Amino acid sequence: MSLADSDVPSEAEVGTQVSATVTLDELYQNPQLEAWTLQGQTNLTDVTWTVSYYDQTGSQVDQESTDGQNMTADIAAADDVSEVHVRVTGTVPEVTNYSYDPDQTFLFASLTQARDGGSSNAIESWQVHHYTEESQPAREAIDEAAAAVDSSGSDEAERTLNNAIRAYNNANGPKGFELATELANEAQSQAESAEQSAQTTQLALYAVGGLVVVGLIVGGVFWYRSQQDSYDKLG
Repeated sequence: MSLADSDVPSEAEVGTQVSATVTLDELYQNPQLEAWTLQGQTNLTDVTWTVSYYDQTGSQVDQESTDGQNMTADIAAADDVSEVHVRVTGTVPEVTNYSYDPDQTFLFASLTQARDGGSSNAIESWQVHHYTEESQPAREAIDEAAAAVDSSGSDEAERTLNNAIRAYNNANGPKGFELATELANEAQSQAESAEQSAQTTQLALYAVGGLVVVGLIVGGVFWYRSQQDSYDKLG
């Protein structure tokens, strides 16, 4: 049995309805079984599972739907089933605890192959990042600030960025995410200022170095001419 295809999203907004379809084939190989039970689980709410069965020609031979966060479906070679499509539809759940790294996720779906005797084999499990209208802008602001801080090497900006991440992790409402965004923007400004200052210092060093070179050249010219003048007087 193998996972042929899936269109599970990488992220989803809390409260929105989402759907995904998973395709399973080679149903009776690895391990070799003539019949087994497909089990599904999700943390989506208001869930509907739709399992569609196809024969070797690609024609649909059966379909069944069930509601709830858990699903079971019987798979058997005797029913001329060679491919199964599992579609799960539901509402994205609330975020219990916010986390910037690793980002907060929920169980979109997990599929398991269960056999007679109680043994089972995990097919696949999908964890999806979920967010709110307030949390996503804060995360994006922190992402942008992190890139700026990393290139600047500013300790001050890094401390402010860490404060922004802590504010995000501890946020329990819009005000918390507003604070995280403000701190992230401040960290980015500090990082950009530090980088500009470093560039200005570097340019100043280049300018000083250029003046030194020019001074050496001019000094060399004067020395050469003085040597020539001394030679003429001796002549």
